[in-house]
Amino acid sequence: MKPRIFITRKLDEGVIAPLREKFDVRMWESESVKVPCEVLVKEVAEADALWSVLADSIDREVLMAGAKLKVVSNLAVGFNNIDLEVAKEQGIIVTNTPGVLTETTADLTFGLLLATARRLMEAEHTVRSGNWTSWSPMGYTGMDVGGATLGIIGMGRIGEAVARRAKGFDMRILYHNRSRKMEAEAEHGFEYVELDTLLEEADFVVILAPYTPATAGLIGARELGLMKNTAVLINVARGGIVDEAALYEALKNGDIWAAGLDVFATEPVPKDNPLLTLPNVTVLPHIGSASIATRLGMMTLNAQAITDVLEGREPDNRVV
Repeated sequence: MKPRIFITRKLDEGVIAPLREKFDVRMWESESVKVPCEVLVKEVAEADALWSVLADSIDREVLMAGAKLKVVSNLAVGFNNIDLEVAKEQGIIVTNTPGVLTETTADLTFGLLLATARRLMEAEHTVRSGNWTSWSPMGYTGMDVGGATLGIIGMGRIGEAVARRAKGFDMRILYHNRSRKMEAEAEHGFEYVELDTLLEEADFVVILAPYTPATAGLIGARELGLMKNTAVLINVARGGIVDEAALYEALKNGDIWAAGLDVFATEPVPKDNPLLTLPNVTVLPHIGSASIATRLGMMTLNAQAITDVLEGREPDNRVV
């Protein structure tokens, strides 16, 4: 009997086809509708490999159901949706998809920064809604990006890629990270600073740190209070790093100027999230890595990792 793979979303058949030749592949029928927990548990109970996406909660219940489960391959660089401790206990390998999405996510991050700084979404909506009636000297004026100070929280591969783009805008680059990047400092002139200093001095604060117990709620009312009232916060990491209630108050009260968010604490973001009512918030539906080539590349990494584990080889990009 062929080893079974369960895939929690409908994925590109060109990537899946080679797996079908070797394995028994079962795939959830929807690309956008989340697989129900009871279905997931039932499928995992018979699976040798699970191919998950970031929206899936691969918790203790799911992992304990996998009596013969050998690997969980996550279609994301992050893996906070997976209970790694249980995976370790059960001897289940977990893999992710780093590297391939670095440049694409950096593009999106800088694009979101520009869109927020220059109020592009507000201006675009005005044109489409027919409310553009005249040119105004101060209409839709925003913040300059060129020559401004950029503060990056989380200087990993994506952070460095964003910083390289910022150099083209003649920006001063500050960063805060668990460890210093001495080579990048020497080569590019990046400046390591403590978090409070970064928040106080940056015109644009970009969050690119992983979501961990140490970074959960990292940016709250105190941290937002340190920022300039002309500053812009950009989050393309994980929603839980920012206290959304505190962010709403800071934006509403003018304590900071604007925010650009690709991620939220709860996704999809509820329609009644108060952040959605603010004109100085630019929002996106978690599309940091959403280019065609990148998403297909991520899927290819997942498929290879699953194949390697099921055929007895050590996979690349192993998390545990």
